[in-house]
Amino acid sequence: MSKKLAIIHTTPVTVDSLKKLANEKVPGVEVVNFVDDSILPQLIDNGGNVEEVENRLIQYAKFAEQVGADIVLNACSSVGEVVTKMRDNLAIPVVRIDEVMAKKAIESGDKIGVVATLATTLNPTMNLLKEKANALNKSVELLSEVAKESYQLLLSGNQEGHDTTLAKVLKEMAEKTDVVVLAQASMARVVATLPVELRGKFLSSPELGMDSVSHLLKKVAYK
Repeated sequence: MSKKLAIIHTTPVTVDSLKKLANEKVPGVEVVNFVDDSILPQLIDNGGNVEEVENRLIQYAKFAEQVGADIVLNACSSVGEVVTKMRDNLAIPVVRIDEVMAKKAIESGDKIGVVATLATTLNPTMNLLKEKANALNKSVELLSEVAKESYQLLLSGNQEGHDTTLAKVLKEMAEKTDVVVLAQASMARVVATLPVELRGKFLSSPELGMDSVSHLLKKVAYK
């Protein structure tokens, strides 16, 4: 039987792109999606207090295990810190989509930029980078920016406006740092619109996170 990957999303925006990526990285994998688009609005309202949504996310992870998932991917960086407790509650592996990206960023430079369109994503990403820097015993300078206008345009359905305004922010950040971390998976495709000489400076979580999934699934025996 094929292996089963459960992905927990906080927005429908990441569903199709991550399923496509999963099929590329792990051919034949069965993908099951859990989507709760009430989480991000709640975090925006409460100032990013993940504790309010923590139990709900852990329950989704438990449901994933119940439906026979071999592995769980937490696709939202805003709630990445819940992964530790998910792991405590499950017998199967749980991957935090941005974990490998953060480690690679610390290894790649001393001046690291972080760009988010959603303010709630910024602190978890910054905390993760600091955690990885400490683990590697490395001192780094972190610069960050929230492209609020881009997020508002996306909410209003203006995809083109989102991409254009975000591209400007990303370009400016790349020009003053060694490497730029994209705090949200949904931002990755905008990099392709940037000048070729800058694209190599960007790290995004989808591919690196799915590489982790692929690596772990190879260790899981077929049922």
